[in-house]
Amino acid sequence: MSVDALFRPFQVKSLKMPNRIVMAPMTRSFSPGGVPTSDVAAYYRRRAEGGVGLIVTEGTVVERPAARNDANVPVFHGEALPEWKKVVEEVHAAGGLIAPQIWHVGSARGRGENWAPLGKVDSPSGMTSPGKRGLEPMSDEDIADTIAAFGRSARATRELGFDAVEIHAAHGYLIDQFFWSGLNDRDDRWGGSTIRERARFGAEVVKAVREGVGPDMALIMRLSQWKLQDYAVQNALTPEELGEWLAPLVEAGVDVFHCSQRRFWEPEFEGSELNFAGWTKKITGLPTITVGSVGLDGEFIASFGGAGSKPASLDGLIARLEKDEFDLVAVGRALLADPNWVAKVRDGRLDELEDFQGAALMTLS
Repeated sequence: MSVDALFRPFQVKSLKMPNRIVMAPMTRSFSPGGVPTSDVAAYYRRRAEGGVGLIVTEGTVVERPAARNDANVPVFHGEALPEWKKVVEEVHAAGGLIAPQIWHVGSARGRGENWAPLGKVDSPSGMTSPGKRGLEPMSDEDIADTIAAFGRSARATRELGFDAVEIHAAHGYLIDQFFWSGLNDRDDRWGGSTIRERARFGAEVVKAVREGVGPDMALIMRLSQWKLQDYAVQNALTPEELGEWLAPLVEAGVDVFHCSQRRFWEPEFEGSELNFAGWTKKITGLPTITVGSVGLDGEFIASFGGAGSKPASLDGLIARLEKDEFDLVAVGRALLADPNWVAKVRDGRLDELEDFQGAALMTLS
């Protein structure tokens, strides 16, 4: 099958992409003390040189004491900002485009056994998983300060010359914890029995980020149904609930939804072949990004246990893109294994695509 659909240009607001391929955000934990190094800048530059249409950085956290759960995850404030400026300059020098993914982990635990947060852990209702309560719920003051922190990081995005911004609202981290009834049982304006009510916090974050970046910068929001705490859980069980979830976020200013699945080819709801990105586009009319094991024969959760994957056919993905089920395609592990993945696909050098090995998670190659 022709790969031409992957290499059509795409524009939303001031973001003008030469193709439809996004580098998916992947936590790299190679920023000692939260400050990205020259190796981080070179890592992103290599993907820009390889032809990626838009790079979305690893999650980089806002200015709250316990916003991260790993000492080597980058921050997006203070002394880290001049180093992020260098990352932008390297990517732009290679002809690429880049967006930071701004993030707060909430009560999600990290991989490091010795990690201790620098302050009180933020959590909607004091839970780390459904029914496991042991933290202090966020106060109104905590919530207001967190929303303001996202706004400050958004302003820095614009000032540093990034091309777009992405809000991480997926995978059971803080914003998603507010969405999820299993971790949000608040009875005030930040909770509620419906997904529309629980979307209020996320919508307020979007408003703050929109104000920070201005009206012309593309604002992307990453969503998921699955959580690190529960791979099978869903915020929306039906298309109608999905519409209720998304409506406040659209009204608040989202331009593009980045719809995370473990396997992009799986349908989201019974009775339709549309995936999560497909349903989101159908309901909102906004552009969407699909993601989930693109270009590989094994899904990514297994890679944390060391499992490798081999290159897989792109025909099914391209067929869905040609039908405009979604607009953009995010590639993760395949780009970790090979920074020239995009160029090889574009040039028809599919026999040169590299296998993904779990060791790639441990390097900045």
